[in-house]
Amino acid sequence: MKPNLEHLKDEIVEHLKTQGFVVFHGYSRHGDSRPVAIWDTHGHPEFQDFLGAARQAAAKVVSFNRMEFVPEMLDDAKDRLEDCELPDADRRRVERRLREMRGYVGFTCDLQLSFDCEGRTYIYELQAEWYTEFLLLLGEIDSYLIEDDDDEDEDEDSAGGYFTRN
Repeated sequence: MKPNLEHLKDEIVEHLKTQGFVVFHGYSRHGDSRPVAIWDTHGHPEFQDFLGAARQAAAKVVSFNRMEFVPEMLDDAKDRLEDCELPDADRRRVERRLREMRGYVGFTCDLQLSFDCEGRTYIYELQAEWYTEFLLLLGEIDSYLIEDDDDEDEDEDSAGGYFTRN
């Protein structure tokens, strides 16, 4: 079953409140400096199971993050596309798909729940299928980005202004 993240976000917040958790509306926890454990949402998609584990771990605070798909995400993708050497047929396919994704602006694209226990962050995350496709498109674009060789040559030739090659 494909989750409706718009509906699910409201259901999660209500469930958190009824279960007595303190809800902290925070940012994504990816990139935190502490070790992370990611919940298997494919094998165990129910957020209630994740929150049951949080309760058993005696977590009192659960961080909740909802990410909205905004026009700037598409604009950034288009800017990256301009700076890459994607083959013409692929470029047209990516451009077409990015145009189609304008219809998702304002929708919830990612939901994340997390809690901390014994120095580790536990994360439950769901992404809309179309957002996962968007991220794959970004990866494809990034794999064809043009590297600025001038900067590399400059770094190799320079020793910070302290030495010369005499």
